[in-house]
Amino acid sequence: MKNSMRLLAVPTLALGAIALAGSPAMAAHDGTYSSTLGQLNGTTGTGSITLDVTGDQATVDLQVSGLAETFMDGPYPHVQHVHGGAAGTCPTPDADANGDGIINTSEAAANYGDILTTLTTSGATTPAEGLNLELGGQGGTYSIQRTITLDDATQEALAAGTAVVVVHGLDPATAGVSEDVFNSPSDLDPELPLGATSPALWGTLVAAQMAAMPEGGADPGVATSSSNTAGMIALGGGLILAAAAGGTYMVRRSNTKA
Repeated sequence: MKNSMRLLAVPTLALGAIALAGSPAMAAHDGTYSSTLGQLNGTTGTGSITLDVTGDQATVDLQVSGLAETFMDGPYPHVQHVHGGAAGTCPTPDADANGDGIINTSEAAANYGDILTTLTTSGATTPAEGLNLELGGQGGTYSIQRTITLDDATQEALAAGTAVVVVHGLDPATAGVSEDVFNSPSDLDPELPLGATSPALWGTLVAAQMAAMPEGGADPGVATSSSNTAGMIALGGGLILAAAAGGTYMVRRSNTKA
């Protein structure tokens, strides 16, 4: 009888171990992730973001203010994304490889990688929507509050601490470069100005349980108050412009500030 009970116990324990091994992988990404967004490329705006994650669902609360207000006489469309798969850090001035005064999206590729999720105001959130200006935040002050589905890559980046939120669209009045440089062809789409697609705000998404760090601090790249970064890499399709008549788009310097 004792031998029979031992034989039954072995597979039971083994099945329990398998179940426990599988559970953390499903729940490891659950929790609240947040960041206070830092500034890049002369930006004077501010922002913050919180993601409440359960499984593959995330409730997003993004608040942005003080960015460029107008684009082609209309509200400035700011696109934003969760990037990942790289270091999750901010590019230094040395990242400006061509020395034009703007760290563009391609130059920051090694810092925080490709787009994983596009934080659109509505509709799809795939990387293909990365340059969908109609689904970007409009004007200099806006918020995005919605629940979205996260793919596996985004969840893995959150768990690894390398998920970075980037808001794009510089203000020509504060970028610190000439109009010729600001309006030069973007590295992402030559029909758009470089300044309009370059990163303005950034922040590494940090899990709430990591917010209270031991005395002595932590790596600045994973602090609750993030420093700057850049990038909108591998933007696939989805380019929709309110005035998509073709040609070159110019952003003029304006004295209007948010």
